[in-house]
Amino acid sequence: MRSRLASNRRRDTISTAGFARRPQNSGSAINLSLAPLDQPYTPKLLTVFSEGYRLSDLRADIVAGLTVAVVALPLSMAIAVASGTTPERGLFAAIVGGFFISAFGGSRFQIGGPAGAFIVLVASAVARHGIDGVILATALSGCFLLVAGLLRLGSLIRLIPLAVTVGFTAGIAVIIFVSQIKDSLGLHLAGPEPGEIVPKVAALARAIATTSPAAICICLVTVGIIVGVRRYCPRWPGMLVAIVVVAFAAWALGLPVETIGSRFGQLPSPPPLPALPEMSFAKIQAVLPDALAFTLLGAIESLLSAVVADGMTRRRHRPNCELVAQGIGNIGSALFGGICVTGTIARTATNIRAGARSPMAGMIHSAALLLLMLVAAPLCSFIPMAALAGVLMLVAWNMVEKHEFAVLLRTSVGLAVVLMATLLLTVFRDLTEGIVAGVALSALLPFVGRVRDWHGRRFPRDK
Repeated sequence: MRSRLASNRRRDTISTAGFARRPQNSGSAINLSLAPLDQPYTPKLLTVFSEGYRLSDLRADIVAGLTVAVVALPLSMAIAVASGTTPERGLFAAIVGGFFISAFGGSRFQIGGPAGAFIVLVASAVARHGIDGVILATALSGCFLLVAGLLRLGSLIRLIPLAVTVGFTAGIAVIIFVSQIKDSLGLHLAGPEPGEIVPKVAALARAIATTSPAAICICLVTVGIIVGVRRYCPRWPGMLVAIVVVAFAAWALGLPVETIGSRFGQLPSPPPLPALPEMSFAKIQAVLPDALAFTLLGAIESLLSAVVADGMTRRRHRPNCELVAQGIGNIGSALFGGICVTGTIARTATNIRAGARSPMAGMIHSAALLLLMLVAAPLCSFIPMAALAGVLMLVAWNMVEKHEFAVLLRTSVGLAVVLMATLLLTVFRDLTEGIVAGVALSALLPFVGRVRDWHGRRFPRDK
C-alpha cells in the first residue's frame, strides 16, 4: 500500500507499461484543437483529447468499457439488493453516476458505481428514512463532495492512516458477509432482519431450521464458477457467467428458491426521468448524518481507488477534480433515483487490465449498462437471490486486504491497536465511529512513543 501511495507522486506524463502506451502511428488522431491542459480541476477526459485521441484508443476503450459493463451488471444489482433497495436502483447509480464520474473525473481509469463498502450505510439509512431519505442523503452527499473538492480537501483525505483504511474495510467486509447468510442459506425469518450484527446473528441462528438445500447449492455453485473462471479463463466475466448459468439451471430444474422477480417483481426497462428528491428542512436535518457518512466514505473510497489505479499505470490523478466529479456523480444518481456512488477498486482494476486508454472507457461502460438494462430487464427476474448472495460473499472476502492486515498486526502494538479498534467499532458500533476513533488513536501514537522514551530516559531500568 505504501508503494501505491508513493507512485501517486510521479508525473502524469509517464507512459503506462503495456496497456496504456500509445504508439505514434496507431491511427488518425481526433483533432479537437485543444491546448495542453493540466489544471487541478481539468477533467482527465479533456487532457486526453488535448494530447490527441486516436481511433485505436477509441477501439481499446470500447473493448474495456464492454468488459467492465458485464462485470458491473450483476454486481450493481447485488449491492443494491444487499443495501435494502431494489436492483434497478443500483443500475441507475452505475449508469448515471458512473458516466459523470468518468466524464468529469481526475483519473483516467476510474470506474464509478455503487460500492460494497456502502452497503452498511445505505441499509441503515433505508431502515431509518426509507428510500426517499436515501436519495436525499445521496444528493446532499454529492453537494458536500463538490464543496470538498473546490476547497482542495482531496489531499487531506489521502492522509488517513493505512491501519484505519485497512481496519474499516475489513469491518465492512465482515458486515457484508454476515448480511448475505440469510439469502445464501435460503432462511425464512419470523420478522424483519435486524440491522445490528449481534441481533442479526441471533435471528439467523433461530431460523436455521428453515435452511434450503437448493439455495445452498446455488450459492456454492456461483462461488465455484467465479473462482474457476478467474483461475482458468481470467479474461472472461466470471460473475456474469456464474449468474447466467445458475439462473438458467434454477429455471430449467424448477428449483424452489427465491428470485429477483419473486421478491421485487420485474425490473423497469426504461430508466425514470430525472426528478428532485422530496425535500424539507426537517427531512434534510434527519438525513444529514447519513449524508456526511456517505461523503466521508465516498471520498476515501474514490481517492483510494484512484491511488491504486496510479500504482497500476504509473499515472497521477487529480484528487480535487476527482472529488468534484464524485459530487456531480452522486447528484446525478439521486436525480434518477439511484443510490450513492464512488470509485470502485475492483471495476477500475478490471478496466485497466482490459486495456483502457482514457475516461471514455468508463463512459462506454455506462452506455453499455443502459443498453443491457433495456434489453435484459425481463431476464433479470430469473436471477436467484442465493446467486447474488454468493457474489457478494466473494466480494466481501476480496475486500479484506489480508497481506496488509497481517503486516500491520506484526509491525507494532500501536498499529495493531488502531487496526483492531477500527475494525471492531465498525462491526459492532458504526462506521463513522470506527474511522474517527482510528484516526484519533493514530494521532496519539507518536505522543505515546515520546512519553515512553522520556520515561525510559528518566527512570532507566535496573540492569
